[in-house]
Amino acid sequence: MRAAAWAVALASLAVLSACATRPVEAPPTPAPPPTVTPPPPVIPPVVPPPPANARAAGLTIVAPPAFIDEAAADRAMDAFIRSCPALMRRADQSQLTSPSDWSQVCASAPTARGVLGASSFFRGSFDWVRVGDGKAFATGYYIPETAGSRTPAPGYTVPVYRTPPDLVRCTKPDGTTGRGRIDETGTCVLYFTRAEIDDGALAGKGLEIAWAADPIDLFFIEIQGSGELRLPDGSVMRIGYDNQNGRDYVAIGRLLRERGILPPGGANMQAIKDWMRANPDQGRSLMRENSSYIFFKELLGPPLGSLGYAITPRTTVATDPNFVPLGAPVFLTMDRPEANGLWVAQDVGGAIKGANRFDTFWGGGPDATAIAGGMSASGQALILLPKGVAARALAQP
Repeated sequence: MRAAAWAVALASLAVLSACATRPVEAPPTPAPPPTVTPPPPVIPPVVPPPPANARAAGLTIVAPPAFIDEAAADRAMDAFIRSCPALMRRADQSQLTSPSDWSQVCASAPTARGVLGASSFFRGSFDWVRVGDGKAFATGYYIPETAGSRTPAPGYTVPVYRTPPDLVRCTKPDGTTGRGRIDETGTCVLYFTRAEIDDGALAGKGLEIAWAADPIDLFFIEIQGSGELRLPDGSVMRIGYDNQNGRDYVAIGRLLRERGILPPGGANMQAIKDWMRANPDQGRSLMRENSSYIFFKELLGPPLGSLGYAITPRTTVATDPNFVPLGAPVFLTMDRPEANGLWVAQDVGGAIKGANRFDTFWGGGPDATAIAGGMSASGQALILLPKGVAARALAQP
């Protein structure tokens, strides 16, 4: 029995020994991962900055158009003669002209009108030049009207502010200079936004020159730069631009288009107003997104442009003075025929920036409101410079 047990034990040891000495197969070596070549980095194209002025944008001298409407030319002649004193004393931000360049053409204008006619004067006394590619875009502005009062009263609760005395030009900590205010630490800071002013930042300081009945109407008077308040006794108080808070202008029509609220081409003034009145809370928030705020003064005469002279319906155009000498004639050929013809650059606008950007003035009344409110025209623009000036500008580096 014991012998048998030993036999079994020996047999088991033999089996275990055989198992212990059997070679163990190594696991298969995994295949190396595929080599992935990363795509080359996407380098965005270098977009050159936009030109700073007309000289940087480049000029091309072209022939005058074959047809110039005589009535439009006659209106432009009046506006040009009225602008001549400013042309002969102002530094030209476009760097195209000097004040002395305008002396001869300004002196000859009154006589030439009677001898040659206005269209012949403009055709023969000026270089007609295209700035950059000449592709122009034009909007319109007008003199809006809303109900108002010189004193606060039921129904007249929206303040119309004059320029606050603490709105100054100062140098901010980052070294930039512009409109701002000096805070309690003596530091130049940005001035109050529209939202802050609407929330009472200027209340109780005696800055109100009038009170309007409708905040939306007053907002659009700000955009136009001037307007009329129809007072309770039926008389009219005219108000005009006096200053701005230094904040960037934001076009609310563009915001409505970008958000799909109004369709492309459908964000005209009346459509914007209708949407804001139908959505008062959203409309109020939308206005506050435009931080720019305009301060007014009472106008005792006709509306004035940035040159300080009366502006003329269907003749005055607002431009960017970096690209058009203020006071210079402009000729537009647009896809809206109302905007075609001779204009005179007598004004500027917060949203009117860049080469060949124009804002046409249409005066007041229902027709002006309809034309200006729906004006969105594309086409070509030519600038008129005194004879010989364009060739000199082209010859300069």
